[in-house]
Amino acid sequence: MLSQDLHRYTVLQRARGMKFTTQPSLLRGFVAFATAAGDTHVRTARVLEWAAQTTSAMQARNRLAIARRFALALAIEDSEHEVPPADAFGPWQFERRLPHIYSAEEIATLLAGARRLGSPGSIRPETMATLIGLLAATGLRVSEALRLDIADLTNDGLIIRESKFRKSRLVPLHPTARAALNQYLQRRRKVPGQGTSLFVGDSGRRPVHVTLYGLFMRIGREAGLRGLPGEKGPRLHDLRHTFAVRSLESCTGDRRAISLHMLALSTYLGHSDPKHTWWYIHATPALMQHIAEAGEALLSEVSP
Repeated sequence: MLSQDLHRYTVLQRARGMKFTTQPSLLRGFVAFATAAGDTHVRTARVLEWAAQTTSAMQARNRLAIARRFALALAIEDSEHEVPPADAFGPWQFERRLPHIYSAEEIATLLAGARRLGSPGSIRPETMATLIGLLAATGLRVSEALRLDIADLTNDGLIIRESKFRKSRLVPLHPTARAALNQYLQRRRKVPGQGTSLFVGDSGRRPVHVTLYGLFMRIGREAGLRGLPGEKGPRLHDLRHTFAVRSLESCTGDRRAISLHMLALSTYLGHSDPKHTWWYIHATPALMQHIAEAGEALLSEVSP
């Protein structure tokens, strides 16, 4: 019953235009947990029990929020579904997390760790290493990289189709990035069950977010970049931040040059508004110094 409800709920959310890629994985875990306990409807106690089985309060609140939205949708059709309280694990607080800016040495360590994954003959090491390298070289969102098809690799660059905010864009590639992708494609042709996906696992299917993040956590811990489960540490998404920051660091101190560079970077990253790109300056000490100096000069000009 709950598995059928989840299928209908997923179809509905995607029909509304939502990507809805990570939520189904979590909800499948909840449905399996509830079904194993004999539940045919959402029960508040079961949601709270399942949500609490994680490594941090923030993750518990996130699980609760996702399961609660699922319960709200089901309760519209069937009042036997219970809707858990939104604040069962405390009030939700949005917290913009400061990104980790990877050094070149750390990225090299991640690539080396990725190449050690999997058994002999597995494509997993090449897939993970090529994906990490592509994220570092282009600043793509993880979801954008995973949705790439082979046909999206063109002579002009990567075509990112209907990404966040329903925008498509062309991402030029550095020759080294293109060479790495071409090398990966040669290895990929040996994988059975050929499909259209650029990145694949040993089954020939497109990797899923949950598996990918789990592998990255493993690589990060083995490399000493992350602590124990539940502890915060560098994320896969931080490669996007690193690309943006390193790009900004190449700017001169001229404010006009920075503004033009920010506009180009905003387009390249696929931001809906350039103001979202300006946030990266906070992690760019060199530019912060330029801005501070410009502010001090302006104040000295207007001071009596």
